[in-house]
Amino acid sequence: MTTYKDSGVDITAGDKISKAAYSAAAATFASRKGMIGAPVYEEGGYAGFLDMGDYYLVMTDDGTGTKIDVALAAGNCKTLGSDLLAMVTDDAVCTGAEVIAVSNTIDIAKVDPKIIGDLMEGLSKACTAQKIVIPAGEIAEVPGAVHSATWSATAIGIVAKNRVIDTKHISPGDTVIALKENGARSNGFSLIRKILSEKFGKIWWKTLRPTPDTPTRTWGDEVLSPSVVYHAAILELIGRYGEKRKINVKGIAHITGGGIPSKFRRVLKRSGHGAVLDHLFTPPEWLTEISAMGKVTTEECYRTWCMGNGMLIVVDAEDAKETISILKKSHVEAQECGTTTEDPAIVVHGYDGSVMHFRAS
Repeated sequence: MTTYKDSGVDITAGDKISKAAYSAAAATFASRKGMIGAPVYEEGGYAGFLDMGDYYLVMTDDGTGTKIDVALAAGNCKTLGSDLLAMVTDDAVCTGAEVIAVSNTIDIAKVDPKIIGDLMEGLSKACTAQKIVIPAGEIAEVPGAVHSATWSATAIGIVAKNRVIDTKHISPGDTVIALKENGARSNGFSLIRKILSEKFGKIWWKTLRPTPDTPTRTWGDEVLSPSVVYHAAILELIGRYGEKRKINVKGIAHITGGGIPSKFRRVLKRSGHGAVLDHLFTPPEWLTEISAMGKVTTEECYRTWCMGNGMLIVVDAEDAKETISILKKSHVEAQECGTTTEDPAIVVHGYDGSVMHFRAS
C-alpha cells in the first residue's frame, strides 16, 4: 500500500507549516494599518485580501509542483501554462474575485529557449482565453539551486467588498455541484511518479497506454493532461467586476492538494456544516489504474487528488439547474453531486462504492 507520504510529501506536516508561515506573514499586517492596501486577516482562506477602499485586491500564489519534471522529461511543456494558471486563478475566484493579471517566475538550471518558449506560449494562450494579462515575470538561471526547473505564479484579482463570497451563509439542504476534471490537475505528482517509475522504470513516460482513438498514447501523455481553468466559467455565475450576479453562489472549493477533505472543509468551516457527496464524477480511468498499481487506498486517493472533481460549488437547491446550464455554455461539464448537512462530517461516496467519513481535525 503506497501513500502520498511514501513519495516524500506529508500533507499533515505541510498544513502545520502553513499555519506557522501565515502567523509570520500576519505579523507584518500592523505596519499598514490605516493605509491603502491594509491587509485582512484570513487564515486558511484561498487568497489574501488588501483593502483598497471600495474593493479588495486579491492575491494568490502557487506553482506547477513536480508536474513540470514530467513535462521536461517527456519534452512536452506546451500545456503546462494551463496548469500554472489554474492553480492560482481558480483559488482566487473562490473568493468572488476576477483575476486581472498574473506574474510568473521560472527558476531553471540552464536557460533553454525552447523550454522557456513552450512554457510562456502555453501560459499566454491560457491567459488570453481567461482575459488575464501577464505584466511581469522573471527567468532566473540558478544551476546551484535547482537541477531542472520550477515554475510559480502570483495572481492579482479584484472584488467589490459587498461581493466577497461569504461561506457562513451555507445552510443544510443546499446543493453541491461538481465541475469535471479529466486529469490530476497539478497535484499529487510525486505519488504518481513514484508508482509509475516503480512499475515501468525510469523512463516510464514513454510506456504506451494505447486508447481506441490513439494507439500511440503514452503514460506521459495521460498524466500531462492539462488542467481545466474554471475561472472564466465561474465568473459567468458570479459576474466580473461591476457585473450583476446571476447565481447566489454560497461557496466555491478548488480541489487541489489535500483533496476534497481538505479543500471543501475550508468552505464549510465557517458555517459549521458538512455534506454528503454521493454523485461525484468518476475519476479518469488512468488515475484509478495508477492507484491500483500502487495499492493506494480509496481514502488516500481522495486526500491526494481531485479524483475527477476539480471544483465544488454550493448553491441554493432551486439554483442548481440554472448553474449547471450556465457552466455548460462555458464548456464546463457539471453535475449535482450532493447536499450540505447539519452534521459537520464530509461523507464521500467513492468511485469504487466505498463510503468515507471525513471529520474536521
